[in-house]
Amino acid sequence: MKDFAGKIAVITGGGTGMGRELARQLVAEGCNVAMCDVSEAAMAETKRLCEVEKLPQGLRVTTHVADVSIEDHLKRFRDELAEQQKTDRIHLLFNNAGIGGGGSLFTNTREQWERTFNICWGGVYLGVRTFLPMLVAADEAHIVNTASVNGFWASIGMGQAHTAYSSAKFAVKGFTEALINDLRLHAPHVKCSVVMPGHIGTSIVSNSRKVQSADGSERLNADEVALTRKRMVAAGVPDADKMSDEDIQAVFAERARSFLEDAPTTAAQAAKIILDGVKAERWRILVGEDARRLDERVRATPEQAYDRAFYESFTQEVGWRLG
Repeated sequence: MKDFAGKIAVITGGGTGMGRELARQLVAEGCNVAMCDVSEAAMAETKRLCEVEKLPQGLRVTTHVADVSIEDHLKRFRDELAEQQKTDRIHLLFNNAGIGGGGSLFTNTREQWERTFNICWGGVYLGVRTFLPMLVAADEAHIVNTASVNGFWASIGMGQAHTAYSSAKFAVKGFTEALINDLRLHAPHVKCSVVMPGHIGTSIVSNSRKVQSADGSERLNADEVALTRKRMVAAGVPDADKMSDEDIQAVFAERARSFLEDAPTTAAQAAKIILDGVKAERWRILVGEDARRLDERVRATPEQAYDRAFYESFTQEVGWRLG
């Protein structure tokens, strides 16, 4: 697929971050877009940004509220887009939706853990299941599943467990690699790619908190404050046990800001890398110089990948300030 003009793309998690930028860049290339998200307001802003420049006649951008971890939501999304986009086929599927949180089997609840896993892995699996017939019906099509560097390196540092997200992203990576041959055997005109971003400037930190808590607030609740303090103590943050609750709130707010604003790769840059990878039919798309370097390091010394020295030397090399 060398260009996207006249194609129809489905994007999950289209309200913010990479999903929003994928939508904007696809529309700019003349591609119709149907996006879903749990936030109707966020999607409305994405659509507005897509339409800042007057859309070519007949080009369609549609929004659909859906939780990708719930199959009936995705089926409704599919049926709505078929009607609103007036189509029985799609050409591009970007399984992009994801959240963080629920990282520990010990300190997080089962519900928090499974919420992350079911969105980050289940949303990809159910997305492919739901839209595969529409992809197969097209003359050419491409599935793009967003994993992460945590799909080959299950850590964000020594002081914080990261099992839910990392397990999900490993599953996405393995699933997509297995799809390569499955598609070759049964639908050779459909390609697939696994996307593995490093630190991309998105609102995933604050958005994940909103989804996990279901209260829509920017502030941590009492349990989250206590857990954040415990993590900071475990990470060796000086005097973390003496910080006030408001100090902890400020630390969380700064982490969310920094993750969005200080990232080495912007969401717009990430979207371009992904779309260029699709055009080049690359099945493995690393996003960001930090992702490329981490991939090289893990492959070179896999037995040391979870040692403190590995993490500290890598974060110093690429400037990460996570964990």
